[in-house]
Amino acid sequence: MSMNEKMKNAVLVAIQLPKTSSLETEASLQELTRLVTTLGYNVVGRVIQKRSTDKSSSVLGEGKLTELAEWTGGTGRIAAMVEHKLSKAAQKWQDEKNENSDAAEDEDHAGILSEDQKKSAQIVIVDTDLSPSQLRNLESATGVGVLDRTGVIIEIFSRHAKTKAARLQVEIARLTYVAPRLRETGGGEDRGGGGVGGKGSGESSLELDKRKIRDRIKELKTELESIGNEHQVRRARREQEISVALVGYTNAGKSSLMRAMTGSEVLVADKLFATLDTTIRPMHPETRPKVLMSDTVGFIKKLPHDLVASFKSTLDEALHASLLLFVVDSSDVSFRSQLEVTKTVLAEVGATDVPSLLILNKKDRLSELDVTDLKSEYPDAIMISTRDSNDLEMLRGKIMSYFESTMLDEDLFIPYTVQGVIGEIRTKMRVLAESYTDKGVTLKVRSSIENLAAIKKKLGIK
Repeated sequence: MSMNEKMKNAVLVAIQLPKTSSLETEASLQELTRLVTTLGYNVVGRVIQKRSTDKSSSVLGEGKLTELAEWTGGTGRIAAMVEHKLSKAAQKWQDEKNENSDAAEDEDHAGILSEDQKKSAQIVIVDTDLSPSQLRNLESATGVGVLDRTGVIIEIFSRHAKTKAARLQVEIARLTYVAPRLRETGGGEDRGGGGVGGKGSGESSLELDKRKIRDRIKELKTELESIGNEHQVRRARREQEISVALVGYTNAGKSSLMRAMTGSEVLVADKLFATLDTTIRPMHPETRPKVLMSDTVGFIKKLPHDLVASFKSTLDEALHASLLLFVVDSSDVSFRSQLEVTKTVLAEVGATDVPSLLILNKKDRLSELDVTDLKSEYPDAIMISTRDSNDLEMLRGKIMSYFESTMLDEDLFIPYTVQGVIGEIRTKMRVLAESYTDKGVTLKVRSSIENLAAIKKKLGIK
């Protein structure tokens, strides 16, 4: 079997459960296709089956398992780890179960593969989470490597993590995922002696590998905690500054908006999870008061809980923000469910009480009728295209209006004898007017109550 070194061919597997519609299954498969493509695989086929559960030993029924094996050149049969002799009653029950399973599969019309399709896939990727035994069984039947959805996402995260914190977080999630899927490779032989407090003749290679992983996870968490403390110190320094966090589904256009609003060279790529590390920049042209904007990791359906937990420090920027901008790709028909995913994940980290604005992005991809309908459905949302400078200026105005709505206008007299206060005022407040006398300057400012109180204290004003 010839195989391109740079790009493996993948066949996708989806299980449609009773409470899942065909449209939802198709949308999930399309998303998986994008994930797999981001990872560098070429999708050559898909196998879909309606099943009452995804917990069966081989995930698929017998007929569909055979069809899947044709894609990979496998036997379609699961090699038993231990040969069990069934009683007559148990064998009869198993035969009836197989007959019922085959009858159900007939509704799915197992596809007939062409000669070009047979043996064309070098990896199987399943659109659900697999248990270690399901993974082993599918590999046995297909004769190739198998990845589940979580495995794909973790691999993408591993490749895209740039900062030390992100790399540590991804490594913790990867090891947590890998640990239960380790298999005995050395025939279960023991390593080392028992020793004091040991386990008889010693730990098996599998037990030793698992213990090494547990120890490594502990080390990584300790290292991550020390980095987390540094982040908290930096965040404390920014506490008095206004901050806006961009949150949303992966590929919603957050990084494009971040670059447009801050003038920074943020990575913009049409890939899922192109951004994993939080980037913080002031809005540009710089506003008064200064507003910091942060880009956060994108969300996705069925995002592994371990990854949500490991990126909690990244999402803390959203938790501590003054305002959240929920960014959605309004040209994507499934953006409503994507918005719900974003809200659910943020709720997991406790960011439900942060004020927010909904940004309907990529309006340049919509028809006039679509724009009218969405404005009617979401009257309070802000509809933009990051390619339209007028839209960006309007969004900037909306953000500043939001913050200024809670600010106070007040006249402050600063004597020339007081040093450094005017610079601080110009940094933290918006100066509306100014007038000079021979004793000092009077500034009409718009400011938050907290900043106003701090400046008054320095001026000795009660």
